[in-house]
Amino acid sequence: MQADTVPAQAGARHVEVTAWREHQATRTHDAVADEVPVALVFNGISHAVMMASPSDLEDFALGFGLTEGLLNDPSELYGVEVREAPEGLELQLEVASACAWRLKERRRTLAGRTGCGLCGAESLAQLRREPPPVPVVQLRPQALLRAQQGMRNGQAVQQATGAVHAAAWCGLDGAALWVREDVGRHNALDKLVGAMLRAGADAGEGFALISSRASFEMVHKAAMAGMGALAAVSAPTALAIQTAQTAGLALAGFVRGEDFVAYTHPERFGVAAAR
Repeated sequence: MQADTVPAQAGARHVEVTAWREHQATRTHDAVADEVPVALVFNGISHAVMMASPSDLEDFALGFGLTEGLLNDPSELYGVEVREAPEGLELQLEVASACAWRLKERRRTLAGRTGCGLCGAESLAQLRREPPPVPVVQLRPQALLRAQQGMRNGQAVQQATGAVHAAAWCGLDGAALWVREDVGRHNALDKLVGAMLRAGADAGEGFALISSRASFEMVHKAAMAGMGALAAVSAPTALAIQTAQTAGLALAGFVRGEDFVAYTHPERFGVAAAR
């Protein structure tokens, strides 16, 4: 895809650059990923400031609220208004009083770097919130291969800039149903969760594929969203594997081409554990 085919509102903009190739300098244009501070404000209470791509922000607000445990149900979010500010963007969330109460109980301020998931947490106990049990899903290796192809096809900004992460929700057959991109890997997953919730998707009828490593935060967010399986193109961490085991989530890493490594529940990926 040519850089000029990606509109700025999709999360990319064009800049003039000097390229050095084959011992020659050339003035040209390049597509670069957009990155802006995005503040999440719940009923007038500022909760978090994240560096994010300025696209699919309504999805981001809903997904963030759910995976962070602020929203127990999508119905607790009454509306989202995106406001421009001199410093960036504000997401003004109108939420139920129960959500506002949870926020006051767990209030924190995140001055996050790109995709920072734990900056500003007030206690260690806050980081180890137990996710609910997740559904059991059964996949086949071919589904992971098809999912990779579908996610790549949906990464318009990545193809133009090479600078953003993606998260894809795929059916049990591997067909990519939704793809969301962001400069932050956590943000991309939150946007995907929000898109699924807004569409009424059944988290027990598919799995998520992410373009990054599977950290504790990514596994925890997937479990909070009720996903039964998570596949990552890179490695998981030890705490991510432990979290997946606790939640009963099937976790695969190094998903590349026809190869992958099942770190939990290999039988759910259609492969038997070697003896």
